Amino acid sequence: MESLDGLAAERVDHRFKGLPPDADGLTVGELADQRRNLFTGGFTTPVLALSAERLEHNLRLMETYAARHGLAFAPHGKTSMAPQLFRRQIEHGAWGITLAVPHQVRVARAFGIERVFLANELVDPAALRWVAAELAADPAFRFVCYVDSVRGVELMDAALTEAGAPRPLDVVVELAAGEGARTGVRTEAECAAVADAVAATRTLRLTGVAGYEGEVPQATPERVRAWLRRLVALAGEFDRAGRFGRTDEIVVSAGGSAWFDAVADVFAGIPALSLPVLKLLRSGAYVSHDDGHYRRLTPFNRVPGEGALAPAFRLWTQVVSRPARDQAFVNAGKRDAAYDLDLPVVQAVRRDGAEHPADQLEVVALSDQHAWLRLSSAADVEVGDWVALGLSHPCTVFDKWQLIPVAEADGTVVDYIRTFF
Repeated sequence: MESLDGLAAERVDHRFKGLPPDADGLTVGELADQRRNLFTGGFTTPVLALSAERLEHNLRLMETYAARHGLAFAPHGKTSMAPQLFRRQIEHGAWGITLAVPHQVRVARAFGIERVFLANELVDPAALRWVAAELAADPAFRFVCYVDSVRGVELMDAALTEAGAPRPLDVVVELAAGEGARTGVRTEAECAAVADAVAATRTLRLTGVAGYEGEVPQATPERVRAWLRRLVALAGEFDRAGRFGRTDEIVVSAGGSAWFDAVADVFAGIPALSLPVLKLLRSGAYVSHDDGHYRRLTPFNRVPGEGALAPAFRLWTQVVSRPARDQAFVNAGKRDAAYDLDLPVVQAVRRDGAEHPADQLEVVALSDQHAWLRLSSAADVEVGDWVALGLSHPCTVFDKWQLIPVAEADGTVVDYIRTFF
């Protein structure tokens, strides 16, 4: 098993974008101990930074939110794939970590994560053999994954039987978010058929129901709540039918980063069932939040009394060309910034140690290594200026950076976050 201390012992070199060239050969821990300044400490542009203060604020806010609403919390780790952040999330009360594919589970297990919710179907025999071995080696390891077809159950049973799995693997039936949505069983009758297929095996144990409300077609608060009520009703139907007879708790799980207020509201009304209910929320993008998609859609916009998440990313770039009065280019593009949901937004210009507003600048396009800036006639920007970009969609920000400085408000870098995509 790897340790977080082992990450600090990794050597800094050319693999890691934006870090000071003169830091080559230092360990990550030694570089962090130097507490270099992001702007004067030799970092090269483009360089992505996480705000130390905002990161901590977001961790505390969601810990408080989940506790206030009686929710267990398994944030989606695919957002960051950063074991240091997994550990901090657990320290802030998380039940465990949600992941999406076997590689991600292997990363989590390598760093000692004991509870994993795989929000996906798992039918790969090699991955199932590995999971069986993990279950055999560690009695404390709790692993839960989706099932959504009788065929999938048959494949899982065959692989686990061949592997000699020592204890049943916990599964939840995934209820689809509607016709035309992503994975999941479309009807309650089909859900029952999948549950019955699970019951016919000795390698699987039905422990609940789950799904992802973010896939509800043409989502509105009413549509999302209606689907969540279907999910809760399905748990009740399964319980009355005795389908949870082999488990000691019933898992009911949902919760992306756009509708967790609806999840909290509907899950608060889950009636008493025959076993304790684990109401498991899985929102993950909160850890860094963003300046685009999730900032617009965060439930805290609908319920401001609950608090407010803070965008924690800034991508610092540099103006390398201003070929026309109304045009400039900075040296970060698709290789550095998320662009699948929104283009970056210009937040500030930094020159001679001072930061200035940037409301006269707009990113209008991205090339591989350049962002195209459109300037108003009043824009004050020169070649050499540093330009801060706010980013949208954390999942596709983290995956472009292997080692991310964590900087305090004055630019002091106090830590580095290692990612594993």
